[in-house]
Amino acid sequence: MDSVTQKHRKDTRKSLDFYLISISTSRFAKYGSARSPEDAEDISGELMEELVKKNGHHVLGYELVSDEPSYIKKAVMDALQKEADVIVTTGGTGLTPADVTLESLAPMFEKQMPGFGELFRYKSIDQIGSAVILTRAAAGTIGDKAIFCLPGSPGAVELALSEIILPEAGHIVKHIR
Repeated sequence: MDSVTQKHRKDTRKSLDFYLISISTSRFAKYGSARSPEDAEDISGELMEELVKKNGHHVLGYELVSDEPSYIKKAVMDALQKEADVIVTTGGTGLTPADVTLESLAPMFEKQMPGFGELFRYKSIDQIGSAVILTRAAAGTIGDKAIFCLPGSPGAVELALSEIILPEAGHIVKHIR
């Protein structure tokens, strides 16, 4: 890491508030609007919660929603009201007709962070090879909050949080505020 990047990271908050949203129509049909990943047997949600806490941050809440634009938008709006610094969604970023996370959230982004999706896909090549072209992982800001939209697989969640989001979250929040 160069000295300019180190200088930019200086004085960043070490503990941030995260809100986690899992997007899955099938899981929602089975468990309803679960408020914890354990209540929804959500492995990716449990992994998100574990990684966030392990890195010294707080989880303000968790929500399971169906792959429906109105549910997705409402969950993000609720997270914004709860003063989350970072909102992470998992699921609904693929190419099936039911995958509508980005169609729901990208129009809400005031600024996009294309570098997140590019870096995520680059790092994913080792795990899934050329299948990276199927993911539309993305990130952006709404006001002074960062929103990350991840695929639903545990491998994608671990990679994105461990190698990109958690190392940069404080730096990102510092810049958007």
